[in-house]
Amino acid sequence: MSLPHAILTALLERPSSGLELTRRFDMSIGYFWSATHQQIYRELGRLETRGHIRALPAEQPARGQKKAYEVLPAGRAELARWTAEAQDPKPLRDTLLLRLRAAAVVGTAGIEDDLRRHLTLHERQLAEYREIEARDFGPDRDTAQDRLRHLILRAGIDLETFWTGWLTHALEEFGRLPDASRPRGE
Repeated sequence: MSLPHAILTALLERPSSGLELTRRFDMSIGYFWSATHQQIYRELGRLETRGHIRALPAEQPARGQKKAYEVLPAGRAELARWTAEAQDPKPLRDTLLLRLRAAAVVGTAGIEDDLRRHLTLHERQLAEYREIEARDFGPDRDTAQDRLRHLILRAGIDLETFWTGWLTHALEEFGRLPDASRPRGE
């Protein structure tokens, strides 16, 4: 149920067309809540049907013109209701961790290389988040909105820091395994 709320948030920040929303998802919201272009367009239709958003009147009627959307009072009320709602943390479901558990039974062939690949990807993401932080969150950015947005970015930085540290530790552990390619019990 979070995609409609992510869209309402983005539209309250700035009325946008579907194309503009997909670009904004690719560049910001998508770091913590991803959606395909099709999902976004489909959800815009649903939100409009529910009376949460409306298409802004076009400056000039033209066929194929992008529709820009804005949030209606019912959409703002829904977003406020959802924001105030209690929600339990979601359990971690990570395929890499499950694959490591399976490797303990069937052997570790190939997984060490994938751990290195994951480490590289997490290091890149961490560097990107730190660049965003340096660029967008200087001492002059101290409004409540800025502080909350920075808090979200800090969550990403902290998660990537965790993953890079954990993957480094995992690779060190692989280096200490007696025979990393044999399944246990053989």
